[in-house]
Amino acid sequence: MKRTKSKTKLSNLIFVTITVLLAALMTFSFCYGAIKSVSSLVRADVATRAKAMCLIEASSGRVLAEKNSNASLPMASTTKIMTAITALDNCQNLDEVFEISPKAVGVPGTSLYLRKGERHSLRDLLYGLMLVSGNDASVAIGEHVSGSVEHFVDQMNFTAHRLGLKHTHFENTHGLDEDGHYTSAHDLAKIAAYALENDVFREIVSTQNKKITSADGKDRYLANKNKLLRTFDGAIGVKTGYTNDAGRCLVSAAERDGMRLVCVVLNCSLMFEDCARLLEWGFENYKMHNLTDDVEFYPQLVVEGGEKQCVQIGHNHTFMYPLADWELDKISTNVQIVPSVKPFLKAGSKVGEFEILFDKELLFSGNIVTMEDVKARSFKQRIFDILDQW
Repeated sequence: MKRTKSKTKLSNLIFVTITVLLAALMTFSFCYGAIKSVSSLVRADVATRAKAMCLIEASSGRVLAEKNSNASLPMASTTKIMTAITALDNCQNLDEVFEISPKAVGVPGTSLYLRKGERHSLRDLLYGLMLVSGNDASVAIGEHVSGSVEHFVDQMNFTAHRLGLKHTHFENTHGLDEDGHYTSAHDLAKIAAYALENDVFREIVSTQNKKITSADGKDRYLANKNKLLRTFDGAIGVKTGYTNDAGRCLVSAAERDGMRLVCVVLNCSLMFEDCARLLEWGFENYKMHNLTDDVEFYPQLVVEGGEKQCVQIGHNHTFMYPLADWELDKISTNVQIVPSVKPFLKAGSKVGEFEILFDKELLFSGNIVTMEDVKARSFKQRIFDILDQW
């Protein structure tokens, strides 16, 4: 009888143990499934079909999302971003009318269908370049600005060097496939961010429709190929592209609440859809913050032997940086200020410095200065000082 009871207790214990284990396993499976789903959802927000991708905030250059962003790849007509900004950087009179040479006629690929001897302004050709991606317009622009396409391409490469681009080299003005003609998603994002600082460039690439007229009265009606200008809130450009080697490419940009994002996808089958989703993800997760507002110090400094006992100090820096909510506690500051000053100092004299760090890495540094002149005490004041001491 005792053995039977013992067996029964043992059986019950085993049953309970197995039940608990099964319940725990089911709970773990459910939780793992939930975690996996959430993780997959987060990844899907920034996922892309592109061979290479880069999403940056334009003013700071901070990379918010990337995929193979430093891979050197062909970029098709997104080349024309550099063509346009190189022309704008090197030509003062955009409205000067000039004649189209034979070299600019019949260039393969997308075209403005320019004719030999036709006369246009550089401004109109820039619209033809960026809205309908005229390869012939790119050659005409290069010849007019630099005297030859070869010299103009050298200037494009010089601009790339000046911007510190490590994975970019140009061989032509239009982006047709050619050995030695390549960029990276990150470099292309930098080029676009730089170009968007130019008011004329920004006006051109944000234009949806434009009529241009040659000197002999021939009208052309241009419609921008970048459909995000019509479908994405805040879109301001920039350029589409396609060749067999490069695939479908898009450089897109948008502005909301004082933040400008630039998104690049190279060799991406659904370039508009992916860019729209990536830009939306960036706006939802990041906001611009003035980090110099977080720099705190006492606004006065003791003056030894001065007309006043203290001098006002401060700084005139503004440093904006994109941060997600969960990153705010990673910001820290360091401030160093001299204990006191003596006459004579002009307003703006350095008395200290500050640093802004993100996760202990330096983001920005600036000077703390006097906000007014530091003058010595007058002779009369010094006499009164002596009498007071006596």
